[in-house]
Amino acid sequence: MSTEAKSQSLTPQELDFHHAHILARYVTETGKILPSKVNRINAKQQRKIKKAIKRARNLRLMM
Repeated sequence: MSTEAKSQSLTPQELDFHHAHILARYVTETGKILPSKVNRINAKQQRKIKKAIKRARNLRLMM
């Protein structure tokens, strides 16, 4: 199985900061994190996404 096919099937709870290309879906062009209403995910998943995005930013994986 290719890595792209595997990464497409990850749920928000399975994501971590290493998947910066997938986390880019949850961020606007200006770098703001989209709210959970727009993402259509629950609060627990939103917190996990938020933490992963902030870690990826700190490690310069996302700008």
